Amino acid sequence: MKQTVSTIRSSVPRRLTASLALLAVLAGCAAPGQPTDGGDTRGVPAGYADWFSGGPRAAIEGEDWNRISRIQELVEAGRHDEAIERLEPLMARHVPPAFYEMAKLYDAGQGVERNPVEAARLYGRSIEQPSPIRGNASLSLAELYRTGDGVERNDVLAYYLLDQAVNEEVERAEPMLAELLAEGGEGIGADPERARQLYVRAAERGDEQALLALAEAHAPGGWLPEAPEHTMDYARRYAATLEEQAAAGDTNAMRQLAGLHAPDGLLGDQPEKRRAWLVRAAEAGDEDALGQAGRAMMESDPQRGMALLEEAAERGDVDAMTQLGRLLLDPEQGPTRRGEAERWLTRAIEAGSVDAMVVLGSALIDEAAERASLMAQGRREGDTGNDIADTAMRTSPDVRRGIELLERGAEQDDPLALAYLGDIYLGDELVPSQPYLAVDYLERGHELGHPWATQQLGAAYLEGRGVPADGRRAEELLNAAADRGQEGALRLLGEAYLDGEVVPFHPSRGEELLLAAADAGDTTAMTTLGEAYLAGPLEEQPRRGLELLEQAAHQGDAYAMVVLGRAYRNGQGLPRDLDAADRWLTRARDAGHGSADEALTHLNRERGAQGDIRALVAAAEDGHPGAMADLGRAFLDGEGVEQNREYARAWLERAANAGHTGARADFGEMLLDSDPERAMQLLQGAADAGHEGARLTLGRAYLQGENVETDPEQGLAYLRPAAEAGNPHAAQLLGLAYLEGNGVEADPVQAEEWLTRAVESGDLSSRANLGRVLLRGEDGMPQDVERGTALLQEAADAGHAGAQATLGREYLRGEHLDPDPRRGADYLLQAAHQGHSSARLALAEAYLSAHGLENANREQALLWLDEVMEGDSDMALETLHDLLSDDIAATQ
Repeated sequence: MKQTVSTIRSSVPRRLTASLALLAVLAGCAAPGQPTDGGDTRGVPAGYADWFSGGPRAAIEGEDWNRISRIQELVEAGRHDEAIERLEPLMARHVPPAFYEMAKLYDAGQGVERNPVEAARLYGRSIEQPSPIRGNASLSLAELYRTGDGVERNDVLAYYLLDQAVNEEVERAEPMLAELLAEGGEGIGADPERARQLYVRAAERGDEQALLALAEAHAPGGWLPEAPEHTMDYARRYAATLEEQAAAGDTNAMRQLAGLHAPDGLLGDQPEKRRAWLVRAAEAGDEDALGQAGRAMMESDPQRGMALLEEAAERGDVDAMTQLGRLLLDPEQGPTRRGEAERWLTRAIEAGSVDAMVVLGSALIDEAAERASLMAQGRREGDTGNDIADTAMRTSPDVRRGIELLERGAEQDDPLALAYLGDIYLGDELVPSQPYLAVDYLERGHELGHPWATQQLGAAYLEGRGVPADGRRAEELLNAAADRGQEGALRLLGEAYLDGEVVPFHPSRGEELLLAAADAGDTTAMTTLGEAYLAGPLEEQPRRGLELLEQAAHQGDAYAMVVLGRAYRNGQGLPRDLDAADRWLTRARDAGHGSADEALTHLNRERGAQGDIRALVAAAEDGHPGAMADLGRAFLDGEGVEQNREYARAWLERAANAGHTGARADFGEMLLDSDPERAMQLLQGAADAGHEGARLTLGRAYLQGENVETDPEQGLAYLRPAAEAGNPHAAQLLGLAYLEGNGVEADPVQAEEWLTRAVESGDLSSRANLGRVLLRGEDGMPQDVERGTALLQEAADAGHAGAQATLGREYLRGEHLDPDPRRGADYLLQAAHQGHSSARLALAEAYLSAHGLENANREQALLWLDEVMEGDSDMALETLHDLLSDDIAATQ
């Protein structure tokens, strides 16, 4: 008998009966590892009981073992036909080892075409009767049923076959059975304790599979209680076995060792060791390791890493081509090399790499989006060629190719490609917006688990773009994206809680989410939160708001600069500081933010309103209609600048042409004398836009026939609505028109009604006019001395020079009021000091009359007044006042 045969017999001891456990199963009890929760249990499937029967062991003669040994030698020598020829007679005699040897040939495809179906049949025949090879044959057959190779996958049969192999003391079966029992299979319940025992027995023999499985089982998320010390112990022992293999030149072991030292490896993140093992594998000729080594070396030696990746790519490593292309496009790795990157990515795409499609497609789209952003900035700066550029952008080959590549990736369910396409079609920079198509892409990307797609889909539900607005769905999606590290989702949901439109208003929750996003570095979240602390709806925290906004601004967030500028300009949560506002808004403009120019112009207009004429000029020259109008009025009135009607006209005309209603009204009034036709057009346009001043001017013009043909009906149509709405000037104009019969039939009743309305609105001129008319009983108005005096007194006390002059005359003359020369002189002096010419004249006339010159006419009074006022006019007025106050009888 040959040694090979005796070796087989000694390694597989004879068993006369099945194990007690197997007998229990065959009797209908639950198999180890199967569910024991009261549900139905499954035994050996019907038709396979012969594989596990006890019975007498097969009688195999010594000569048969010699034949089997000789057949094994022929197989090892590659003489398969001879081996098969010698196996067939033995199978005809039902010798189990013959079926087993023939099954191995079909399983491995040695001497015959590989046929797992036939191999399974022959393995089954070999175990129908107990024999020394039953355990090994059961193991081989279990492997086919476990993987569904040539037979329908059947975890139950695999379990019983592996259990039988273990009972037959086939050591290789222990880790395989343990793997099945660790977490269970179809029809097989988990049995972690037995799995652990099987793995431990195998690990004690140094079995690599068992050592790795136990290390993973005790790690976080494993199927055994977490035990870091066990994980580390088994991982180190596993590494030791790999190091022996690596020392013998096994590159696969080297790559596995690199994996143990990866960030998520069992031995912890040890970059130097990981790189060392990958480089050793690459230097040993492992092409798979070459690309991995290149990627790893990028962390410590980018130049060498790129060289290794390029070598791997040249050897046909598609992943290396893709990674190389991605790195060549990354500005953080140095100057980008678009052409070289595209060449490698194109090669990878031609080799079928979906990742390369997405990398190149997204790069083309990102570049196009950056160009679109620059064009948008050009539009803000007045570049008139950008409409043509936009059309060229949307039809550019790069955009078309980028979308085509991403769509190819999407067809193969690449989640990043789907997320990118969703982003493209939600916007409208590169292609016309198609929200419904975008949402379809995003739904698919979300279902495939891409957090960016989930975030964008949540935003679509918030905004109601492509789907009806749905706050609950938006919350669900954005929370899911946030849980997967999308800081933008935290910000979007936080903003929504502060806004309270689609989701319920929840400021504390919004603040919490925005703080989390800000802590993660989201500058937009910092800006939103900072603005909320300054302007609401969060509780005011000016210092914290300022810190967040400055933090975002210093990191380049242009909108944060705008918010700071506006806050300082408006004094919103911060002390009003127009200089600080100017600094931040200037930085925002330089950073390219679209709203900064407008905000700066508003700021300059405000500074102009405070007397900074240079700022007002800057705002006007920037084209701000309000600033142009303000500057025109400044030149018209000589406020802050030297009065200049030409400049006033030029700026008011520019503002009017820019659509500024007030400027149309002011410019129209300027033109009434020189160009009445255009003036009326401008005033008409301003009045139609609701400008009350223009309506009043037109009403007066049509009533009085100033620069236009008299049209009392049209005049009243302009004035009456304004007067009825409470405009005192309109009411005064109506009152005076009815009082004087100017353009309308005189009507003292309506005159009193409208002048009274003007008085009630606080108009001093109306108070003075109505007081005068009532005091004297003029223009058909019934005299009412008491009311007239009261009205004049109120107007005079409020500083109205006309009322002061009227009262002065009345107290001097004593016609309607009791004479009171001193009081009359006081009122005339007050009016004269305000430049009221008739008050000065009245003082002079009264002086001349007091000195017996009652017949002195107006010209004499004026001549005398000019003479006494040649020097100090105020002193002359005071002298007149004193003379008239020395008990001189005033007759005038």
